[in-house]
Amino acid sequence: MKKGVISLISLALSVTMLAGCGDKPASEPSGGAGGDAPKANFKVGMVTDAGTIDDKSFNQGTYEGIEKANKDFNMEYKYLKPAGTTEADYSKEIGNLYDAGYKFIVTPGFKFETAVFKAQDKYKDAKFVIIDGTPHSGDSNPVVKENTVSIFFAEQESGFLAGVATALHVKDGQAGFIGGMEIPPVQKFNWGFQQGVAYANENLGTKLVINKENVVYQGSFDDVAAGSQLAAQMYDRGVNVIFAAAGGVGVGAINEAKTRVQNGSEVWIVGVDVDQYQDGVYEGDKSVVLTSAVKKIDHAAYDMIKAETEGKFPGGQTLTLDATNDGVGLPENNPNLSEDVLKQVDEVFGKIKAGEIKVAAEQGDLIK
Repeated sequence: MKKGVISLISLALSVTMLAGCGDKPASEPSGGAGGDAPKANFKVGMVTDAGTIDDKSFNQGTYEGIEKANKDFNMEYKYLKPAGTTEADYSKEIGNLYDAGYKFIVTPGFKFETAVFKAQDKYKDAKFVIIDGTPHSGDSNPVVKENTVSIFFAEQESGFLAGVATALHVKDGQAGFIGGMEIPPVQKFNWGFQQGVAYANENLGTKLVINKENVVYQGSFDDVAAGSQLAAQMYDRGVNVIFAAAGGVGVGAINEAKTRVQNGSEVWIVGVDVDQYQDGVYEGDKSVVLTSAVKKIDHAAYDMIKAETEGKFPGGQTLTLDATNDGVGLPENNPNLSEDVLKQVDEVFGKIKAGEIKVAAEQGDLIK
């Protein structure tokens, strides 16, 4: 599926603007040497959310964007992993980055909202990027200061495309959904997926069913064993394909699918956030990951760093990445999908971009 990635900055005027301790943490040694590019005059720091820097999801996507930016802009960069996942844990590492001179700080996930709310006032000469969240004091009323940018995604649109692709490939049978925490980004993936399957059933001749008992939220993003167990239960109930929007829990689901395929079953996983095809490889280059509902997390991080190098950091803004600016979609390469399926998905993607298909971001009459 072709995805011409457009710079967030060039779109800044057209995107939605919604609002004007413990053990020593693990860290990444400072990066450097970005080819022949002149050295940037600022250092980029990242604080990880729950999970590791190679979590195949949000942390990894964000960090890959920073690494890509280093190649082009030659800035020092590093990440810190908090000892826990409380506001105090996040605030501590933000402070450690700041004290070490890393004053462009990227934070992935809604758990950073209250920490960034305080940090944007405490460290007025620093810049903050919060992905999938917005600063607030605990009352959910967004306060995005001039040294902060908040970035959201239309997860329902990539979920919709994944639902269409899944239905077209599987054709009939049952699909399921495993979410991590029951929070808006995960819910929107779920609701979009359901709508995509329904669209394919109504318009493209498929007969894929999603039953209520096969839509669950595990409650975390790091319980791999629980993911395996939930996937096993669904597959035992006759589910053919599971959309796992659950971080490490999703890794558990992928592991269960690989075990079953190696034992002769035909089951699939739909990945999330980043292209998870490689995570599903079980033999040679064969993978249980049918496709992935992608958010261009890496491009969000990259483009904010690029903006800073150009003196165009969009502070005070809340940006929404969706189909219209190629901020969401499917992976560029989908080895498990036929050319016919990809052609039909591209046509649907075009209709979403043109506003001909509206994908709801609310539950409505969908399954939780």
